[in-house]
Amino acid sequence: MTILANQTDTDGRYDLIEGTFAPGVETPVHRHTTYAEQLYVLAGEFTVRTEGGTVVLGPGQSHFIPQGIAHSVAATSPEPAKGLVVASPSGFAALIQAVGTPSDGSGNLPTSPPDLEAFMRISAEIGDENLAPPGAPIPRV
Repeated sequence: MTILANQTDTDGRYDLIEGTFAPGVETPVHRHTTYAEQLYVLAGEFTVRTEGGTVVLGPGQSHFIPQGIAHSVAATSPEPAKGLVVASPSGFAALIQAVGTPSDGSGNLPTSPPDLEAFMRISAEIGDENLAPPGAPIPRV
């Protein structure tokens, strides 16, 4: 993921992040208690699951996830999926900056596993709640 704009650039109003996800990668079921999220698809396909249903998005499509809504996002195309995320107000970029894997400059996706302990700690600090593992049913919170 690449942070294109963060709290410093936007006076805390939003974060803009570009991400590429390998086919089949899915986030844990989670919710953001301090910011809303807008996903815009650049390439491939993302499936967003919320307590309100499932939305499949292709290039040029967008989906808004309000603050406090439990959700997961999965890359569901056979090729890598690429998208932009706007988090408003700022918050999400702090998580990416703290626990992301720096690029090796090759353009390849990271192969090392994430630091889950740091991910859980920073998530809690920014107000994210991890509710269930990837693929689990979306709870009504």
